Amino acid sequence: MRGSARKLAETVWGTGSGRTRVGYLGPPGTFSEEAARRYDPRAHHVPFRDIESVVRAAEEEKIDEALVPLENSTEGPVTRTTDLLVHRTDLRIRREVVLPIHLCLVTEGGVDFDEIRVVYSHPQAIAQCREYLARRLPKAETVASLSTVSAVEDMRVFGPGTAAISSMRAAKVRHAFVREGRIEDVAGNRTRFVVLAPRDHEPTGKDKTSICFDFAADGPGTLYQALGELANRRINMLKIESRPEKSSLGRYIFLIDFEGHRTDPFVGEALDRIRERASSFKILGSYPKALDPAP
Repeated sequence: MRGSARKLAETVWGTGSGRTRVGYLGPPGTFSEEAARRYDPRAHHVPFRDIESVVRAAEEEKIDEALVPLENSTEGPVTRTTDLLVHRTDLRIRREVVLPIHLCLVTEGGVDFDEIRVVYSHPQAIAQCREYLARRLPKAETVASLSTVSAVEDMRVFGPGTAAISSMRAAKVRHAFVREGRIEDVAGNRTRFVVLAPRDHEPTGKDKTSICFDFAADGPGTLYQALGELANRRINMLKIESRPEKSSLGRYIFLIDFEGHRTDPFVGEALDRIRERASSFKILGSYPKALDPAP
């Protein structure tokens, strides 16, 4: 954690105001901060250097909730978050936040495009602007930064001939010049964030549940039969993905999201049947479904 972020964290941890302390992937100006502000504008928003640090702070009760990115509509899952949920933390998903992602090209003053040799940004942001970069800056090298905010700082450190891909808020926070806006390749680009806490959310009637599980041995129809427990009860599955189980090649853990709360009778029945079929099983949380935000 950088000095300013550490100082802010220490200040917030020591407060007794009663306001919720929400940790996020910093520094200030990142999309994670924007999601945290949208989730709870009144909270103390505490930046951390990496996803592991945010989660650890929530586990140690230095913050009340940890907001972390889970997946992007263009680039898919944020695997570090997924692996922490599956393999390490006992925190549960309490809420979700869906944020429109708009990216911009930032330069120092009115530098010509032909003069830009290096573009800095977070790897996810670079990936979300591949077509733009190929079209507008085909000769420029891309270099990874810790965040879209750090990218603006890197651009300034390395000086002439450099640019950065950042959010509009990051550009504003760092008083940078926005050369072009909305440069993301996909107009409907979204990132889904989840809020982690010791307990998940109570039922609201418009909920979803996330679980993960694997099987001790492969067999014809094993996954099909497990998912059939949802279909047989007319429970709508929203997402499925897999991650390496990590103990041996070819073994995978399946993660699924579906409609309903774990306390709903039909959902509870389905969870019991899936648990019986699986060699490992974990409920990641039940929480209200997020509304799709305006572009």
